Amino acid sequence: MQRGFTLIEMLVTLAIMAALAMVALPLTQVAAQREKEETLRLSLWRIRDAIDAYKVAADAGKLDRTTGDSGYPATLDVLVEGMPDKTSPTRSRLYFLRRIPRDPMCDCPSKGDAQTWGKRSYASPPDSPGEGADVYDVYSLSEETGMNGIPYRKW
Repeated sequence: MQRGFTLIEMLVTLAIMAALAMVALPLTQVAAQREKEETLRLSLWRIRDAIDAYKVAADAGKLDRTTGDSGYPATLDVLVEGMPDKTSPTRSRLYFLRRIPRDPMCDCPSKGDAQTWGKRSYASPPDSPGEGADVYDVYSLSEETGMNGIPYRKW
């Protein structure tokens, strides 16, 4: 003979499930936040590495420069579009990024990938980054603070 669940057993089971759900939700939110932060960290590294590679190529005389040019790219798009290598007999292009990653902290689907980042020109001070004639560095435009207590803008 089969025994059915009593009302008390069903309520206890539901209470346990609700308690487990309450514990699991914050854990999934923390995991999702960590994943976004890791994506931000990697994206910043990739873009900064590409900017540095562009500067090295410019300093090595591979890219056309004008007098007073800092040697940094004029835009982030230049890193993807590439520049002619003036040391190559065929003027083949030098590419520094396959694509510009989006800032994962930007909830702005209407913006293009390059527009999701704040840009600091070589001429701007580090404590007050601003755009200018070149792109020396990038930073997140998010006003939020990371799990490490540091605002994303300062990463």
